[in-house]
Amino acid sequence: SMKAVLIRVGVDHSYGGWNAPADPRDGGFVYVPIPESPRVRFHPGCVRRFSEVRNAIERFAESRGVGIESYLKRLRTDENVPMHLDPDFENLTYGDVGDRRGAEIRTMTAGDRIVFYSGMRPVTPFRDRLIYGLIGMFVVDEVVHVRDVPCERWHENAHTRKVKRGESDIVVRARSSGSGRFTKLIDIGCYRNRAYRVREDVLAEWGGLSVKNGYIQRSARPPRFLDPRRFTAWLERQSPTVVQFNF
Repeated sequence: SMKAVLIRVGVDHSYGGWNAPADPRDGGFVYVPIPESPRVRFHPGCVRRFSEVRNAIERFAESRGVGIESYLKRLRTDENVPMHLDPDFENLTYGDVGDRRGAEIRTMTAGDRIVFYSGMRPVTPFRDRLIYGLIGMFVVDEVVHVRDVPCERWHENAHTRKVKRGESDIVVRARSSGSGRFTKLIDIGCYRNRAYRVREDVLAEWGGLSVKNGYIQRSARPPRFLDPRRFTAWLERQSPTVVQFNF
């Protein structure tokens, strides 16, 4: 009865106008959230800005000896812009709207899985297309309505940091065991049939997704794993290291 869904997160050309850096040689990457709407107002002390990501990108570049001035230039432009830090791997929360898009998540219970992936820009010259990979996972502890979150916990998620939230907004809280950000991206995608999709070999190992032919570009409803236990067995074989911090 376990449920598992695949959720796309992170800045991209649809939300932010750029893609975060990744190194396909060793799986290194930087998690960069999407920007918040300029109309959003925040509770005092709850705003999170893109300036928090700068050190992570500089460390990434220095450790690999790669030039990523274009990323730093973009960060300088966005430095004071609030970011929609969701998922928050430090607080182990993920927020969403509980209507059509979040319907699957709203009904999740303890032990279900939310798997996060991103489309990133390789920093090495031998690959022109994006690299699609898994960047983290939450083992669900509970799902709560945003309206029921007490003020002392507003800082824990992007949806509760806002003064105005949707009536159907929900927040997933994850178990500390097995939940967090991966230290290395797990490459799962390729460009085929005119779209980015999960590679056929990986899709077969997972037992399939609820979307046609492994389609993983942004969609109205997140894909479901058709065989969650088979996926979790596959993930265990990848032996990801999981950390509970964002950058």
